[in-house]
Amino acid sequence: MGIASIIVFILGYLAITLEHPLKINKTATALVTGVLVWTLYAISTGDASELGHHLASTSEILFFLLGAMTLVELVDAHQGFYFVSRLIKTDKVIKLLWIVGLITFFMSAVLDNLTSSIVMVTLLRKLISNKETRKYFVGIVVIAANAGGAWSPIGDVTTTMLWIGGQISATGIIQSLLLPSLVALLVPLIIASYVLKNQAIGQAAASVALSSTEERDGKIMLFAGAGSLIGVPIFKTLTHLPPYMGILLALGIVWILSELLHSEKDEEAKKHLSVGYALTKIDTSSILFFLGILLAIGGLESFGYLHALSDQLAHALGNQNLIVTIIGLASAVVDNVPLVAATMGMYSLTDFPMDHVMWEYLAFCAGTGGSILIIGSAAGVAVMGMEKIEFGWYLKKIGFLALLGYFAGAGLYLLLH
Repeated sequence: MGIASIIVFILGYLAITLEHPLKINKTATALVTGVLVWTLYAISTGDASELGHHLASTSEILFFLLGAMTLVELVDAHQGFYFVSRLIKTDKVIKLLWIVGLITFFMSAVLDNLTSSIVMVTLLRKLISNKETRKYFVGIVVIAANAGGAWSPIGDVTTTMLWIGGQISATGIIQSLLLPSLVALLVPLIIASYVLKNQAIGQAAASVALSSTEERDGKIMLFAGAGSLIGVPIFKTLTHLPPYMGILLALGIVWILSELLHSEKDEEAKKHLSVGYALTKIDTSSILFFLGILLAIGGLESFGYLHALSDQLAHALGNQNLIVTIIGLASAVVDNVPLVAATMGMYSLTDFPMDHVMWEYLAFCAGTGGSILIIGSAAGVAVMGMEKIEFGWYLKKIGFLALLGYFAGAGLYLLLH
C-alpha cells in the first residue's frame, strides 16, 4: 500500500502541474489525491487516528488563510487600496518602476504576495497604457511580491506554514531575511532600469472620484486592516496562542468596525460592503487546494517516506544548504506549498530547532525561487491571467532577472550566516 500511495501522489502531482492541458482544476485533483493517500494508509495500517493529528495542524493554516483573505477583501470592498495609487505621482518610467517595486515589496509583507500582486497590477492598468512597458512592470511586481512575502510571517503561504509549525519566529524571520529578500528585488530592479530607460508609459487613466464619506471609510478600513494584520505576530508573541487566533481576532475587529461605519444604511446599500460579500470574493478554491495537498503530504509523512527521502538527499548531496537551494529552484516549476510541506515532514524540530539557518534559508528559497518562472508562484499565475502574459515572454524577459536576484539574495544570506 505504501508504494501505491507514492504512485497516487506522483500521478496526482503530474495532473496538478498539467492542469491547463488536461483542463482539470488542480483543486479537484489535490482533494482526490489527499483522500486516496489517506485511504491507502488506513487500509494498510488499520489506524486512522494519525489523520486527526495532521488535520489539526492543517486546519490552523486554512483558518489563517481564510481569515486573512476575508479581511483583505473587506478592505478592498471599501476602496481601501485606492489610496495606495495616490502615493504614485510620477510619469518618469524608471522612478515609477522603483516606486512600484518597493511599494509591492513592503505591501506583500503586510498583506500577502498574491493580494499585493493583484492590487498593484490593478493600479498599473490605471498608470501605464503602453502594454509592453506594463508587462515589464508586472514582471517586477511578481519578483517584488514574492521577495516581500519571504521575510514576513504573514507574507507568503509557505512562511505562514513555517511560522505556524514553529520552525520560524516572527522576529527571527524578519531580522534574518529582510536584507537578502531586498537584494533579491534590488538586483532585478537595477537591471530592469537599464532595459526600460527608453520605454514610454503612455497615458494614465483618469482617477476614480470618491465621495467624502467613501474616502473617510476607505482610509479607516485601510489603516484598520493593515494595522490588525501587523498586530497578528505581536498577538502571538504576547499570548502564545496560534497565529490563526490572532487573524480571527483581527477579522472580528475590522468586521465590527465595518458594521459601525454603515449602521445607518439600509441592507441593499451596504450589501457589497459586508463580510458576506467579501466571503464570496475570496479564492476558496485555493484554500481547498492547500487542504488536499497538505493532507497528501501528511499521509506520505505518516508512511515514513519523507524521512527516508531526507536521509537519501543528505547521503547524495551532503550539503544541507545545497539541498535547500535546489528546493528553491524546484519551486519555480513545482508549487512551493507542497515542497515546503514535504520539507517540514522530512526534517524535525529536534534536528533543526526554531530559527535554525535551514528553516530560514528554506523560507527565502521557496519564496523567491517561485519568481523564476511565471507558473512558480500564486502571484505569477494570477498576473499571468490578468495581463495575458505568455510563459515564454516571462522566461525570456523576467526569468533571468529573477534568477540573478535569487542567487544574489541567497549568497548574501549564506554570507551573513
